[in-house]
Amino acid sequence: MSILNEDVNNIIKNFEMSLFMNKTVLVTGATGLIGKLCVKSLLESGFNTKVIALVRNKEKGLRVLGENNNLKFLVQDINSKINLDENVDYIIHGASVTSSSDFVNKPVETIITAINGTKNVLDFAKTQPKLQAMLYLSSLEVYGVPENENTSETDYGYIDILSARSSYSEGKKITETLCISYCSEYNVPVKIARLAQTFGAGVDKNDNRVFAQFVKSVINKENIILHTKGETARNYCYTTDAVCAIFTILTKGAVANAYNVANKNTYITIADMAKSLENNDTKVVFEIDDINRGFNPTVKICLDTNKLESLGWSAKVDLKEMFERTIKSMQEN
Repeated sequence: MSILNEDVNNIIKNFEMSLFMNKTVLVTGATGLIGKLCVKSLLESGFNTKVIALVRNKEKGLRVLGENNNLKFLVQDINSKINLDENVDYIIHGASVTSSSDFVNKPVETIITAINGTKNVLDFAKTQPKLQAMLYLSSLEVYGVPENENTSETDYGYIDILSARSSYSEGKKITETLCISYCSEYNVPVKIARLAQTFGAGVDKNDNRVFAQFVKSVINKENIILHTKGETARNYCYTTDAVCAIFTILTKGAVANAYNVANKNTYITIADMAKSLENNDTKVVFEIDDINRGFNPTVKICLDTNKLESLGWSAKVDLKEMFERTIKSMQEN
């Protein structure tokens, strides 16, 4: 059994999937790292859950998600009005620009997709007579550089609004406010998940985020090259833990509330994380330069997950296992 299939089974085992019995769930960003795990877990749980997967390309949707009698593809751009005649019980909105290079090279598109895409989902949500909850997948980046290293849901920090790299952070922030505004004005039952950097089985080989670069270096038996001192420290989350958190917030969280999603025991600097992967073939090499690579400023942020844990959720996968499973999965593919 593949690592990805094991992960789907672990989600089904660790969450009360009967809460989605005979429900219909719309998932945007359905072929993404987290979206596809949400879709597969809902479809394979055995509780007759119907999933509507919003995708830009049906061929990719079929390749990633396969065919299932309870799966329907809604093929369109998230920046267009959602044209769907069916009623849904839940919405998971995960469609977003996620490439760090795009935050710098395509900041306008990053902001517009965040705002317009989410507005389209919210406009659809407010027409749904039986909608129980909509979950918006946000990011730890809304906190910027926080004053408190241990960061709860109310500890907001500094973001340089005159930096194009802030297109992602500011896009997520204003979109959270847009969600809460729709909740206040139109009674859309919105909830927010603020995810730490999340990775696991199924990471695309073309993903250029730091954890993916580290994984590829280990697989290719190459040195890990760091272009900064690697002093940024944060905690992380494995994909199965993130999906269980998403399902928990969706079904048990409070409306108009945000929840941090992370494994609080994985707090580590980028440099130390790289060093933890060293072996006979892979060493950490520092090549510090002054080239503008679009990196975030140095930040130390450990997401406090007490609020989420109060709903009965807990992280299961530690950092060592996160990398082991991600490496094995990428090697499989």
